[in-house]
Amino acid sequence: MWKKIIFGVIAAIFVVAASGWYYVFEYSETHHRSVENEKATVVTATRIVKDFEANEASANARYLDKAIEVKGVILKKEKDQAGNTTITLKSGDPFANIFCTLKPGRYDLRDSVIVVKGICTGFLSDVVLNGAVVVKD
Repeated sequence: MWKKIIFGVIAAIFVVAASGWYYVFEYSETHHRSVENEKATVVTATRIVKDFEANEASANARYLDKAIEVKGVILKKEKDQAGNTTITLKSGDPFANIFCTLKPGRYDLRDSVIVVKGICTGFLSDVVLNGAVVVKD
């Protein structure tokens, strides 16, 4: 009787451990939100920064965790610690801009005016867009 209970507990622990391993190392690596196929809210860099500065709670309700398409002038192009390309778009406010982390890929960043689409993750002195892609006009 005890052998069956112990075997059942060990089998349950194995199933839970295998499920956890699959989620952490397989599912979460391959199933990401794809901004390319989402309908985005279109806004200028100046407008989204003004919205966040005027009323952050209202702007969070409108933009947070949503696909946002932003048109703006490139201020900086850099690489982050993970090797991802990041760009900063001017907003008209010297203390707040749009910070975009681009998805891996080849992007033509030679133009000074650009349209990017990404997931808005909030406002921390800059509006942050993650998983962004460059949109062709």
